[in-house]
Amino acid sequence: MQPKWLAKSATAIVLVALMATETVNPVPAYAGVPGVFATEFTQLLNYIELVGQLEQQALMVENQLAQIANQVKHGLPIPNQLFGTVAADITNLNQIVNTGQSLSYTMGNLDVAFRLRFPGYSSSINYGQSYQTWSQTSLDSTRGALNTAGLQNSQFNSDEALLETLKGQSESAVGRMQAIEVGNQIAENQSEQLMKLRQLMMADMQSKASYQGALVQAEATKQANSDLFFGQTQVTSDGVSF
Repeated sequence: MQPKWLAKSATAIVLVALMATETVNPVPAYAGVPGVFATEFTQLLNYIELVGQLEQQALMVENQLAQIANQVKHGLPIPNQLFGTVAADITNLNQIVNTGQSLSYTMGNLDVAFRLRFPGYSSSINYGQSYQTWSQTSLDSTRGALNTAGLQNSQFNSDEALLETLKGQSESAVGRMQAIEVGNQIAENQSEQLMKLRQLMMADMQSKASYQGALVQAEATKQANSDLFFGQTQVTSDGVSF
């Protein structure tokens, strides 16, 4: 709507009506009668005042219509809001880290499983079989961490597509409501990315903890078997055992 269009239209209509009225009913000529002209002049002033009032009313209506249109624009929601699939992604990642004989952080009895797998200083009847268990635990845990990174790498394309869509919505947002909704979607996506990052960190910790546990356990079992076979001895600073 153009500025003051409605008011100008109303004014033009009233003026045309006045001109038509004066043309159809011309003022009769009365020689020597000044009061007649005074009356007609007063009536014309009244018409002009009426035109001004109508113009003001038209401007008020136009402003009200503009306010309503502005409220409607700022209240429009986004037709299709987009949110990530973090719940399904995390479920898939939890399944991947639990690979083979790995000590996965998803295990409900992780502390018990770790103590059984790596009991610490204790002898072993079959050191070769025990060493195989420790090394396989470390390898499977590392493989689970790599598979987790690989799965997240495969999700980059979909994550990038989502961000591009959110960028387009942000650039084309109409009014406050759509801008707020785009901001909410971006904040939710950031939270999802942080959750995935936390999971990568946990998978990395799982791999390092299993590797360190396997190394320490191998050395501890070697020492326990040696002490069991040769007997525990104490060595002084001069190298004399007793």
